[in-house]
Amino acid sequence: MLNSLSGRFLILTVIFVMLAEVFIFVPSIARFREDYLLNRLERAQIASLALLANEGMIEDDLEAELLENAEVLNVVLRRDEIRQLVLSADVIPPISASYDLRDAPASILIRDAMMRLLTREEQTIRVIGAPVREAGLLIEVTMHSYMLRDAMIDYGLRILWLSAAISVFTAALLFLAVRRLLVTPIKRVMRHMTEYAEAPEDATRIIEPQAGITELHEAETALQSLETQLTGALKQRERLAQLGEAVAKISHDLRNILTVATLMADRLEGSEDPTVKRITPKLVNSLSRAVNLCEGTLAFGRAEEPPPALDRVDLGCVISDVIENERIEISEDAVSYAAEVEDALLVRCDSEQIYRVLSNLVRNARQAILATGKGGTISIKAHSNEEGWMIQVADTGPGLPKKALDHLFTPFQGGARAGGSGLGLAIAAELIRGHGGKLELSETGPEGTRFEIYLPSGAAS
Repeated sequence: MLNSLSGRFLILTVIFVMLAEVFIFVPSIARFREDYLLNRLERAQIASLALLANEGMIEDDLEAELLENAEVLNVVLRRDEIRQLVLSADVIPPISASYDLRDAPASILIRDAMMRLLTREEQTIRVIGAPVREAGLLIEVTMHSYMLRDAMIDYGLRILWLSAAISVFTAALLFLAVRRLLVTPIKRVMRHMTEYAEAPEDATRIIEPQAGITELHEAETALQSLETQLTGALKQRERLAQLGEAVAKISHDLRNILTVATLMADRLEGSEDPTVKRITPKLVNSLSRAVNLCEGTLAFGRAEEPPPALDRVDLGCVISDVIENERIEISEDAVSYAAEVEDALLVRCDSEQIYRVLSNLVRNARQAILATGKGGTISIKAHSNEEGWMIQVADTGPGLPKKALDHLFTPFQGGARAGGSGLGLAIAAELIRGHGGKLELSETGPEGTRFEIYLPSGAAS
């Protein structure tokens, strides 16, 4: 309950209302004290007038009764610059404090009220005020402080109980209003999200915006758009999955057929017919490319790259293995290799996946150079910076054709050479994204091509 939105709103409402009541309580208690003292001054004035009406002759019992009714110890009137003791008890304790209510500022009244509430000891105080109906210049009374403090405490408790009741009542109303206007629509959205998550391909479960609150209505509209897009993407994915299965089956059967055709073409190479000798190598090459395309399609369809197994890897050793394997694979001396790597360059990555990425890039560069019939150089550079690690694979080949640039990292569309499927770069980019990095083409042209691999510091150590 308390951890819910409405529960916390209820608590905050009570706190803020009580805080507001505190700011109301302080001036209220000061006002009550002032009214209490003014009332005692008025009572004392009435008692003094009774004495003056009898020309100052009054019995002691009556004088004591007048003082008791006025709740004061003595009464002093100043009339015509003459200060006159009108009524007085037999014994008056020493006066501890004097308060002048004539034109007293609010700050002084609040200060005196708070001091009276905090002072527990019994005191005798003098109160000075202006007589009502201009019956003199001023009136002074002496009184006990405990009666004033008791009255203030009683009034303060009544104010606090009333404030508490108002706070609870207000909080309850706001609680119900928040639940009706805010919490209930939010729960509706959450319920729709849960129902949609159970069957996201069901278009009937897409939320329909109904909230009357502008912000919540906008959120429902955005959620509706997102669910619509997701449902469409899931349906498209399902269709693509079915299409992929069909393509895989076709590729498998076609690969078998092409393998048989390749074997028959190999036998044709022994023919003495000049025409057959001239055509057979081209036929074998075409069949080989077709077989490679089928195998690549099958491999891509089956491939589901696991997340990288991160570990501290000496990048220099990985680069050396890539270059060494490339040198073993080909016998031509037309391609030279160079590596420039920082000493002890340790990277937290998956060594096998990084090897595959670099091997793909180097192999593509080597094939591009050999296709020109000229020599060339492939270089690999690696260094660190404040943000992460940078690996560059550059070559002095002819550069990438425009067709390849348009769909460079798209499977089956980004092939840079004739017969290529474009799967190598697509898989390499996917592996680097798995590391939280990115693979980009930074430069290509007649003077060569350069790819850059960026690994963020989160993937490196």
